[in-house]
Amino acid sequence: MKKENSKRVFVSGMGCVNSIAESAAEFEQALREGRQGIDFYKESKQKGPIKIGAEIRNFSLNKRIDDYSLKENVPQTILNKARKVARRSPFVIQTAVAAVLEAYVQADLFQKQVSGERIGIIVAGNNLTNVVKNAYMDKCKNDLEYMSPSYALQFMDTDHIGTLSEIFGIFGEGCTIGGASASGNVGIIKAYEMLQLEIADICIVVGAMAELSDAEMYGFYNVGALGGRRFGTEPQKACRPFDMEHEGFIYGQGCGCFILESQESIAKRNAGILAEIMGGAILLDGNRLSNPSVQGEARVMELVLDRCGLVPEDIDYINTHGTSSPLGDETELKAIKQVWKDQVKNVWINSTKGLIGHCFYAAGVMEAIASIIQMKEGFLHPNKNLDHPISKGFRFVGNDREEKQIDIAMSNSFGFGGINTSIVLKYCSQYKSE
Repeated sequence: MKKENSKRVFVSGMGCVNSIAESAAEFEQALREGRQGIDFYKESKQKGPIKIGAEIRNFSLNKRIDDYSLKENVPQTILNKARKVARRSPFVIQTAVAAVLEAYVQADLFQKQVSGERIGIIVAGNNLTNVVKNAYMDKCKNDLEYMSPSYALQFMDTDHIGTLSEIFGIFGEGCTIGGASASGNVGIIKAYEMLQLEIADICIVVGAMAELSDAEMYGFYNVGALGGRRFGTEPQKACRPFDMEHEGFIYGQGCGCFILESQESIAKRNAGILAEIMGGAILLDGNRLSNPSVQGEARVMELVLDRCGLVPEDIDYINTHGTSSPLGDETELKAIKQVWKDQVKNVWINSTKGLIGHCFYAAGVMEAIASIIQMKEGFLHPNKNLDHPISKGFRFVGNDREEKQIDIAMSNSFGFGGINTSIVLKYCSQYKSE
């Protein structure tokens, strides 16, 4: 039951970089078109049987900064600092700088400022620097005394926190937080709680890009979680959430940023709002393995509904975890059926992973951004490759988009180690563009 004195929390800005868009503005059009970013890796990145994924291509932080330098609402001091601080940062941090910069502009935080001491930051994800570690070790493995001093900073996930807080002048509470594939939702929920407790007025949530090394990719392949076997020569058909020919997830690169803001701060700044975070929930299965739990997923959806003071029928749309994994897809549908019962035919369902692949730590933030875009623009993006659904009686979005007004949406993210998360978003008609 939602507490009467519960403080309202809103999304005032968002930004992203992924395989089909270099910004949230581009992401809107890509979702509308059902554009897909899954393709063959460049030949140099193909490793044995692992040949397809959803890569970020042709991204340049310097170009993004140059584009913003033409706008009057972005201080040159910030752009100069971004160039200086992030120019030698790993690729994953550069995508985070771009996403946060876009979100700051949309939230009008450069013009209607808040004290940096009242701004917090959460970077969602863990083991963010494996590729950096491997590169350093390959270069210096025979002469470790030549290891670059910068490695002492870059091997830690907190390099994200340090870089972003320095560029954007953030002096409030900050941390990195991990929850495997549920990290993005965990970050959103913890930021929501930070604002509820009045620890900050604004919290920046970054769903960090997961740059998987060869070891991680082969680990997922050997455990049977990675798809692409059957459709290895047709990459755009490989990711097919809830379709009978699904066989595993397809790795996707992406970074997303949410700016969460208290109602009081929104009013004080006279800021635009995109959506309300009605609440979130995190529950465990008590299981260290990768297999999902119907009961765990159902419990977390029931809990977030209760916390928001809602019943299942209040939800118009679910952005599912939907990875294209046979066991994962089937488990999530069973959990949804358990919660919605006979009303399950009335709630719309799709999976953003069918377009951008599985973005791991960034997935929760990326899919919440997709949910807000769909609510704001009045459509539901295609559920790519859903030719033969694995179960009847559900209201799937098919291969074509649906023109629908969505007022309340749920977004699910589940992670290895029995981590179940769910958030609820409410559309707000008050919206101010850049």
